[in-house]
Amino acid sequence: MTSSCPLIHVWTPGLFEFKGGIQVYSGFLLRALQTLYPQANIQVFVMHDRQLPADQPQPANTRFHWLGGYPKRLRTTTFATQAIASAVWHRPDLVITTHLNFTIAAQMLKQLIGTPYWAIAHGFEAWEIQRPALQRAIVQADRILAVSEYTRERLLQTVRLSPDRISLLPNTFEPQQFHIAAKPTYLLHRHGLSADQPILLTVNRLAAGESYHAYDRVLSALPQIRQVIPNVHYLIVGKGNDRVRLEQAIAQQQLQDCVTLTGFIPDVELKDYYALCDVFVMPSKLEGFGIVFLEAMASGKPVLASSQDGGRDAVCLGKLGALVNPDDTERSPTV
Repeated sequence: MTSSCPLIHVWTPGLFEFKGGIQVYSGFLLRALQTLYPQANIQVFVMHDRQLPADQPQPANTRFHWLGGYPKRLRTTTFATQAIASAVWHRPDLVITTHLNFTIAAQMLKQLIGTPYWAIAHGFEAWEIQRPALQRAIVQADRILAVSEYTRERLLQTVRLSPDRISLLPNTFEPQQFHIAAKPTYLLHRHGLSADQPILLTVNRLAAGESYHAYDRVLSALPQIRQVIPNVHYLIVGKGNDRVRLEQAIAQQQLQDCVTLTGFIPDVELKDYYALCDVFVMPSKLEGFGIVFLEAMASGKPVLASSQDGGRDAVCLGKLGALVNPDDTERSPTV
């Protein structure tokens, strides 16, 4: 930043009302900007949130623009219009978009007034980009920040970019919130489990329509696991519109006695669920990185990740956890 008081625009899908990977990453990025550039004027345009939560401080150098109150069918257009109009009027020194889809609006702004823009590449939204307009907008970005080497490689396969245009800025987490602890008694009682019972855990949203679900792969392997560990229990933490299908799949495989869907849990309980498990498992094919792997490892738990997505970056290519091919439930993991 060359200006003594730079104006920075941050365009993001959300920060507070939904705890997905992009939202968490965007929150950390915003806090880093506030810390590194306390003299900056930071304007944050939030597409899906409605307001700042009561427990969140309002930094003096940051102003939020909430678009979540608009009807969904109008929200994208309204978001782009307001962000571009504000930028044309106030002339920011830099626009940072925390979702690649926002680069189309950022490119329009750059064509109008020359404002440089950076974009964040997270996961599968960056892996197979078909829209020509989006490809052009990504190519015109002044810098792309990828959350993992896997996402960086996939984006380079999709869009004709010079490799030196894409830098790595991995995900992080709140280390003070997670620690090694005994299995919480209240969760053992809640789920009817014993302290010496082996417990597997997955923390993932239950999203219908996605092409791949990590918990489906664990369910496929569970009968084999039970042959070796008869009293194993599998906990799936998360909510979403895939629950009905998942319940049917569990019933069809007759796994009701060894699988529990916890549904939504409050953030304060997440650390206790990590403490409850013996192994954290999420052999996905859709993770750009996987913050949950960091949280589980910080809780002292061994983790099993996929060799076919960004989870391999989270466990340092197998140095910090086991990597498996999620399409193969027969082979042993490589550590």
